[in-house]
Amino acid sequence: MRLRIPAIFALLAFLLSGCGYNTFQTGDEAIKSAWSEVLNQYQRRADLVPNLVGTVKGYASHEKDVLTQVTQARAQVGAIQATPELVNNPEAFAKFQQAQAGLSSALSRLLVVAENYPQLKADAAFRDLQAQLEGTENRITVARNRYIKAVEGYNVSVRTFPNNLTAMMFGYTVKPNFSVDNEKAISTAPKVDFSAAPQPPPATARPSPAAGSPAPSY
Repeated sequence: MRLRIPAIFALLAFLLSGCGYNTFQTGDEAIKSAWSEVLNQYQRRADLVPNLVGTVKGYASHEKDVLTQVTQARAQVGAIQATPELVNNPEAFAKFQQAQAGLSSALSRLLVVAENYPQLKADAAFRDLQAQLEGTENRITVARNRYIKAVEGYNVSVRTFPNNLTAMMFGYTVKPNFSVDNEKAISTAPKVDFSAAPQPPPATARPSPAAGSPAPSY
C-alpha cells in the first residue's frame, strides 16, 4: 500500500502536467511580473504630475480648467487600488484602464496649452519634465505590450483543449486585457461604393498662344 501512494501521486503529477496545470502556473507568474511593471511605469507618470502642473502654473496660472482636469485625473488614478487581484476582475480592470486613459488625455491637453507659452517652453525644468514624461509614456507602451502578450498566451491556454478541462477543474478563467479606446472604429472596414460609375478624368486644357505668336499646327 505504501508503494502505491507515491505511484498515485506520480501519476497525478504526470496527468496534471500534461493537461496544462504547469502552463497555468507559468503563465500566471508571467502576468504578475508584467502587471507589476505596468503599475511601476504608471506610478512613475503619476509622480511627475505635481511638478509638471506646478511648473505650468507658474507661467499659465489662468489656465485653471486644464490644470484642474490634470489634478482631478491624477486623483482618480490614485483612488483605484491596483492590487494583483485586480487583473482577475474585469470591472475593476476596466475602471483602472479608464482612469489611466483619462490622465493621458488630460496630460495631452496640458502639453497643447504649453505650446502657447514660449517662456514656459524655454524653461529648463519644464523641458526636463516633458522629456521624462515622454520617456515614461514610451515605457508604459512597452510594459502594456508585454502584459498584453502574457495575458494572450495565458487565455489561449485556458480556452484550448485539453487544458480547458484542467482550467474548469481548478477554477482558472480568462483574464481581462488592455484594449484600444477606438477598437470598434478600427475594426470597422471603410465602406466603398463600387456601384458608382467612374468619373472621366478632366480634359487637359491646351495653352492658348501668346499674343503675336503664330497659332500652333496640330
